Amino acid sequence: MESVGRAVLPKFYLDNLNLQAYEVLASTGSKFVFTSVPRVMVEGFLKEYLEVDDVIGTELQTVGHYFTGFLSKSGFLVKHRALKKHFGDKKPDIGLGTSSLHDHLFISLCEEAYVVNKEDSKSRANSMTPRQKYPKPVIFHDGRLAFLPTPSATLAMFMWLPLGIILAIFRISVGIFLPYKIALFLATLTGLNLSAKGCDNSTSSKPDQEKRGVLYVCTHRTLLDPVFLSTSLCKPLTAVTYSLSKMSEIIAPIRTVRLTRDRKQDGETMQKLLSEGDLVVCPEGTTCREPYLLRFSSLFAEMADEIVPVAINTNVTMFYGTTASGLKCLDPIFFLMNPRPGYYIEVLGKLPKDLTCAGGKSSNEVANYIQRKLADLWDLSAPPHKEGQVLDASWE
Repeated sequence: MESVGRAVLPKFYLDNLNLQAYEVLASTGSKFVFTSVPRVMVEGFLKEYLEVDDVIGTELQTVGHYFTGFLSKSGFLVKHRALKKHFGDKKPDIGLGTSSLHDHLFISLCEEAYVVNKEDSKSRANSMTPRQKYPKPVIFHDGRLAFLPTPSATLAMFMWLPLGIILAIFRISVGIFLPYKIALFLATLTGLNLSAKGCDNSTSSKPDQEKRGVLYVCTHRTLLDPVFLSTSLCKPLTAVTYSLSKMSEIIAPIRTVRLTRDRKQDGETMQKLLSEGDLVVCPEGTTCREPYLLRFSSLFAEMADEIVPVAINTNVTMFYGTTASGLKCLDPIFFLMNPRPGYYIEVLGKLPKDLTCAGGKSSNEVANYIQRKLADLWDLSAPPHKEGQVLDASWE
């Protein structure tokens, strides 16, 4: 429950954070929240993102370290009673609530009252807090659900689930057993949207005896990034990963090789793989589903002179294809269970020699340059890069 409260729910709360209400809250000193929502579901968000001093909410029944799902003996929290009990005869300076009767009684006990009215759906979009004004950015969001789990949306998800599982198995099967073009054709018939553009400058300009593979440097959205890149280019690639489950290795239609996070050993492994053919690397090291580009490891820049940056992004409507606390082997399955999953790939031109280590640049400079170039291409899909955050790649 603590993990869900800190890593999953904050994104949904921020997406529905009323801007005017947040501005009133942010203008105050000490902040106390009284809510009928179970305290464990909101306390992490309120304290970490809104800097609330204390949260008084409905308590859930527990048995040992587990929640039963029932309310505790005290039942639902009554806000005005809880406020009187907490403050006694002293009146808080500012009260913030909705126009409901219960909240009216609650804020009437404060010196100054602010009411958040329930806007209609058209004006509601303009009243929500834009991403650039979030009190704290959500960079690592966990959980499988890509939608706000309202009762109707959750019912629709459970109705889709049996068909989604069958669809995911079919999409995985055609990717494993059929040639690239046939697999792509059948996958698009099931609703998969693959948008790929850009040139493939993978032909080496070196003499035949010196030929080495091309290093593709990708942004990292899901474990399927190398697979969809290989499908788009219609040629086999080798992908290096830091952590991959045995199940993912078994069902992967391309070759995968594990890295150890030992710089010297990983460098030797990548050099050997490049001598055998083309290689795919995701320097972020982990997936990020939000519109942010994480710090790049600079190791890849020391491995090859022929580097091709690749901008990758995804679009889902029901399930995220990434997780931090769940089973990683299910990531591709959940992504392919979406009714119309989207993959957006743009292969950039090969990096000029004068911008590589062979041209006198340091590995950090190369990593930073590629990172910024890929960030500038994020406007080709869902989140515009201006709302993103590019972190400096200057690290070892």
